Amino acid sequence: MSNKEPDKENDNTLVSPWDAHNQRLASHVHPVDWKNPKPASRYNLVVVGAGTAGLVCAAGAAGLGAKVALIERHLMGGDCLNVGCVPSKAMIRAARAAAAVRGAGDFGVHVPEGVTIDFGAAMERMRRLRADMAPNDSAKRFSELGVDVFIGEGRFVDAHTVEVAGERLTFKKAVIAAGARAAAPPIDGLDQVRYLTNETVFSLTELPRRLAVIGAGPIGCEMAQTFARFGSDVLLVETAHGILPREDADAAGMVLAAMQKDGVKLLCCGKHMKLAKAEGGKIRLSVDSHGKAYDEVVDHLLVAVGRAPNVENLGLQAAGVAFTHKGVQVNERLQTTQPDIYAAGDICSPYQFTHAADFMARIVIRNALFFGRSGTSALNIPWCTYTEPEIAHVGLYEKQARERGIDIDTFTRDLREVDRAILEGHTNGLVRVHVRKGTDKIVGATIVAANAGDMISEITLAMTHKLGLAHIANTIHPYPTQAEAIRQIGDAYHRTRLTPVVKSLIARWMAWRR
Repeated sequence: MSNKEPDKENDNTLVSPWDAHNQRLASHVHPVDWKNPKPASRYNLVVVGAGTAGLVCAAGAAGLGAKVALIERHLMGGDCLNVGCVPSKAMIRAARAAAAVRGAGDFGVHVPEGVTIDFGAAMERMRRLRADMAPNDSAKRFSELGVDVFIGEGRFVDAHTVEVAGERLTFKKAVIAAGARAAAPPIDGLDQVRYLTNETVFSLTELPRRLAVIGAGPIGCEMAQTFARFGSDVLLVETAHGILPREDADAAGMVLAAMQKDGVKLLCCGKHMKLAKAEGGKIRLSVDSHGKAYDEVVDHLLVAVGRAPNVENLGLQAAGVAFTHKGVQVNERLQTTQPDIYAAGDICSPYQFTHAADFMARIVIRNALFFGRSGTSALNIPWCTYTEPEIAHVGLYEKQARERGIDIDTFTRDLREVDRAILEGHTNGLVRVHVRKGTDKIVGATIVAANAGDMISEITLAMTHKLGLAHIANTIHPYPTQAEAIRQIGDAYHRTRLTPVVKSLIARWMAWRR
């Protein structure tokens, strides 16, 4: 591992602070002494971007015997490892530990000295764990898998050639997996202040005394609750009403109640938002919320509103690949307007999740290398927001079903009625499943629970393999578990089949059998 400081030309590709853990991270995912290999005469597959989609494409294709080149200009591992899933969940876990200590009295466990949080130590733990996980996404590992790894900015020269670091790579097929980045919303004064995004918030080493978070989507909610639990005074600003506007309203309301209990102050339905510099490098935020004007000074501002696909500087026009500000245009099989070039992950998908990128990459491998005709419409993509409680979803929401003309029946189980949730003190939650009216065919589900992200997989499995609520009801679940709530939803469906007519017939049968 090198102790060399990043130079001015490359410091935007590395990480901050430049401590031992981040040096170790960089040595794996952007080694400063990396020597690009001599290009092969022709590749079966060239992959532009080494985030989740790109890594899965490269590893999968190479494992099948293809000659593969992988190009990355920044950090291998993409957002997930470096500025997304991994660092955020490490922070969330530390904040949950603090919240657990604060709430220990509810279980008869008394902590005499209260809670003292060492934010710097929590962030160092995050950086250490991130560096520990980095070898799995490293240049060295992929090189050992037989992939030609090129560090540099890749740019299409034509429909079958990419240029990187002065070399030209010729390919039969290519995959664009360059991802997306945090977008800057049109807020008055935003360009005049320094602000954090998911790409920079994990570089903090000191806890902000006051933090404003703009955007109450998944990232905004996760970070607002986390910093509040660490001890920051957090303002969460959202232009819509409430939080998580995409989610089931009841479910989002439960999460909001938990966040407010942790000290997050929500300023929703925000209008006339303005930002300006304040004394001492601080930021002044002005906004109207529900008819009241707020004028707040904060130490840091986290902007968590929207994402922009990385379509610039890729030479897409030269390759004949159509794109818009929303990303690269693809068909059902993830093929771009240039038939030999595919795309996967955040650069082309409305589902900007690591697991979605993973399975899109698998579709690309089948279609690009083996004449497959796999399509994205066959994917049932679940997602989870890692607040506490978590909120997870798969399939259609009630509103979406109504808009598509699908009649549904909805079954809800409140966690206040689930024994394990009662014993754990996690009764603020629910399991809600939508089925086609008069059937047990699942069309969507939402779960709010401490471990909703794990629980939703049972329903995703059922939807993927066309197993209805009757199958779930007939599956033994361990008692007591929170997942038993899903089985109880199945029981609720069974009870709807016991109509008055059926009940009358059964009663007659029983009478005859006596």
